[in-house]
Amino acid sequence: MADEETEGFDDLVNMTAGELEKWLATEESKSVGQKDGGGESTGHASGRRIVEILRTRRDDLDDDDRSHMRKVNGYIRRHLAQRPSGDVADSRWRHSLMNWGHDPLKE
Repeated sequence: MADEETEGFDDLVNMTAGELEKWLATEESKSVGQKDGGGESTGHASGRRIVEILRTRRDDLDDDDRSHMRKVNGYIRRHLAQRPSGDVADSRWRHSLMNWGHDPLKE
């Protein structure tokens, strides 16, 4: 049974679990985002959680998963609205979005 947050998540998260996992292993992924105390960035940690959600059957998602999906949807929507001008292919803006499972260059 699809609901608003899972439908939005399915539309906004356009990277597969494998693509996201591969991306999260890169230096570009680790270099962007807000870090609390010098550790892993919020977006990078979120990306790891998104991989778990993508690999979980929809019927097995719990309230914490759905809450994170809503957080992901909000972040991606807000971030897309702040698209910088020019080529974004190698931008911190794109890299940050990719940590949250959305590649703006992917059709």
